[in-house]
Amino acid sequence: MPYVVTRSCCADASCVLACPVNCIHPAPGEPGFAEAEMLHVDPRACVDCGACVTACPVDALKPHTALTAAEQPFLALNAAYYEGDPHPARTPLALVPEQRRLAEAELRVAVVGAGPAGLFAADELLRHPGVRVTVHDRLPTPYGLARAGVAPDHQDTKGVTRLFRDIETQPGFTYRLGVEIGRDLGHEDLLRDHHAVVYAVGAAADRRLGVDGEDLPGSVAATDFVAWYNGHPDHAAASYGPALDGERAVVVGNGNVALDVARILTADPAALARTDIADGALEALRGSRVREVVVLGRRGPAEASFTLPELVALAALDDVDVLVEGYPRDLPADTSPRTALLAELAARTPVPGRRRIVLRFLTVPVRVLGDERATGVEVVRTELRTGTDGTVRAVPTGATETITASLVLRSVGYRARPVPGLPFDEGTGTVPHERGRVAPGVYVAGWIKRGATGFIGTNKTCAEETVAALLDDFDAGLLGPPARDAADGPPVAGPGESGDAVDLGGWQAIDRAERAAGALQGRPRVKITDRDTLLATARPATPGPRRRLPLTVLRRSR
Repeated sequence: MPYVVTRSCCADASCVLACPVNCIHPAPGEPGFAEAEMLHVDPRACVDCGACVTACPVDALKPHTALTAAEQPFLALNAAYYEGDPHPARTPLALVPEQRRLAEAELRVAVVGAGPAGLFAADELLRHPGVRVTVHDRLPTPYGLARAGVAPDHQDTKGVTRLFRDIETQPGFTYRLGVEIGRDLGHEDLLRDHHAVVYAVGAAADRRLGVDGEDLPGSVAATDFVAWYNGHPDHAAASYGPALDGERAVVVGNGNVALDVARILTADPAALARTDIADGALEALRGSRVREVVVLGRRGPAEASFTLPELVALAALDDVDVLVEGYPRDLPADTSPRTALLAELAARTPVPGRRRIVLRFLTVPVRVLGDERATGVEVVRTELRTGTDGTVRAVPTGATETITASLVLRSVGYRARPVPGLPFDEGTGTVPHERGRVAPGVYVAGWIKRGATGFIGTNKTCAEETVAALLDDFDAGLLGPPARDAADGPPVAGPGESGDAVDLGGWQAIDRAERAAGALQGRPRVKITDRDTLLATARPATPGPRRRLPLTVLRRSR
């Protein structure tokens, strides 16, 4: 097989467009694309041209001869995908929306949220001549979870920010960072300057366990812990020192975030020191006594929430034992590649003295133990039962036990908060919409639209749908003109805005400063984690020259 897709795949699908022989699937428009954990190269059709490598924003595609030992499993996974799903009804190429010629001279759109969903929405809008986009975010830095959510030891996945830099330097793109909608500006302020608003605010809150003791010190949301080690300004000052003074941590939930925090807690600090982890977190982890992380899943291995690529990467760790407990004896090892790998891990023998990650299934917490701080969790064993609707449920058996731990992390999912002035469905944690349209002039994209599901690339097709609805409304004359004309000059500050808005030049100044500090230490960057320092770093900057090459050319020129 000439080329192989590896773990860092973001499902952006740029490679699909670049491939001249249509050998990468599932592609946009094909069944399964929206749910795909990663894309796959068909070994029978690949002609070894390397076009996909140039297009990939996260360096996920490699020739089979360049695979590391940890990446070798992806050789078989790519081939196995086509054995199970040959794609009999393939589309000729990835579907590219037709470029529109707008009826009016200019369409101005505000995007709220500078994460992947917001930037993909801006990209889709700017593909059409006559559109100008202003992207707002309450933080002084963009990229959302791509900056503050992706684990620091996954620097290849963070490579998607190169694509975001291409997007933000397009003509017609403007940043207004460090501005919180609902505090500094209201929805009516945005409509004063724009025809429409797209909310791509993500899902910043965590889901709770709903058990006694959950709020004890040392019982922490994994979302907060991830933000802490990634240098998020809201969490950089947090201290988890006392919680790291024991030898065991428990993570409740078994999605990709759970695996992330387990890896970071057991990683060699010397290896983390070569990443962009926040300095404060690095120092705390250097002093950590944690030697074992137990990851709890209430259901069985077949129902685990983590993706196969993340499990492959975890199994390849060479300095940490990855073990499995609670693997059902009656579950065939060849049920799927994931359960086959879990069966292999279940048969491993731990190496004495090594740090370890234990994946434990059929276990659910019922109480966090402790008086003044968390000292462990009381858990109950579960068993799987299939309901009349075919749903597999975990049912408590009544058998309980105690797992001692100094740190308990709940990692049971992200949840969006209500957006001021917009309807909100508490059950789904989303804003009700139709193809992204809340009402003419108001739209949603990303997790606030579909819930906390999918991958970085999922936001691309999500944004395409939302932008199509917005442009349909504009063409139909349903979007009223802004109260202020573009010729009136720069946007007027809202009633609560302090003048601290960071533009593209300001963000580029922050980016340069962080990269320069990183270069001195042999790191990708040293993150500035204090909001005031971020703003001070941005202030002297002026917007740099804009590149005017088409985005497709920019992508292929990397």
